[in-house]
Amino acid sequence: MLMVQQKLSDWHGRQLHQWRDFSDISDNIKIAVIAAEDQNFIHHFGFDFDAIERAIVHNENSQHVRGASTISQQVAKNLFLWPSRNFIRKGFELWFTLWIEIFWSKERILEIYLNSVEWGNGIFGIEAAAHYYFNTTAKNLTLEQACLLASILPNPRYLSPTHPNENTRNKATWIQTQINNLDKNSYLGKLKNND
Repeated sequence: MLMVQQKLSDWHGRQLHQWRDFSDISDNIKIAVIAAEDQNFIHHFGFDFDAIERAIVHNENSQHVRGASTISQQVAKNLFLWPSRNFIRKGFELWFTLWIEIFWSKERILEIYLNSVEWGNGIFGIEAAAHYYFNTTAKNLTLEQACLLASILPNPRYLSPTHPNENTRNKATWIQTQINNLDKNSYLGKLKNND
């Protein structure tokens, strides 16, 4: 839906996308995205209630809105829904997220996320992003490249992994620290065993 919606709004704009199977995607980008977006990914059933509570408290006391969507919720939104923020869409997102968690493994959810998320204007999926930004493949992304890519996910149309501003560089460094805390190999092993 996200790719269709963007194509309809910019018919003549470029749209880069190439699917890659889970085994053809670097473990570096898998763990970088988890560290950046949803560190409790293997532990929750689609919703991270602690993150939701933290976001509510933060949003009550700040002008900058913080979200609490999990990777599963983002997959539901990207595949099935329109990109607005209202209670009706959120209701559908809850419904689709539950079904995704019931019928798909965590590995499958992450595979679909990495292949459907927008990494820049008209750049969809990690293979297109790897080629566009780093002239490499999704399988060959280094940890540094993966952290830079993950750091732009909140706002991929306005941030660049190849020309990062100070906030993007700081976020990439923070992601790398989080990866070390998660213990990449152990976490990815648990992801496979979680199916």
